[in-house]
Amino acid sequence: MSFKIYVGNLNYQTTEDTLRQLFEQYGEVESVKIITDRDSGFSKGFGFVEMASEEAGEAAISALNQHELEGRQLRVNKAHERRRSSFGGDRSRSSSYRYY
Repeated sequence: MSFKIYVGNLNYQTTEDTLRQLFEQYGEVESVKIITDRDSGFSKGFGFVEMASEEAGEAAISALNQHELEGRQLRVNKAHERRRSSFGGDRSRSSSYRYY
């Protein structure tokens, strides 16, 4: 079962490859996604990394929370599924995970 991690306070120039290389030090990385603005295509400064195991994910969180990457101090936490609101709004394009 995979373990999804929120990564915040990213430098806007950070790439998915850079994040993958950083997290691979702690175990198998299944996917990396930096969230971008749908209109401009520019990074929003956060993303998600999916690790192959909970142990690898917890190790990455412990090691990388507050770690400096490309001049920014990362916020790294376990991602939690976002609850759907019963009120309107199109959330089909937004991420289905959030962090605490």
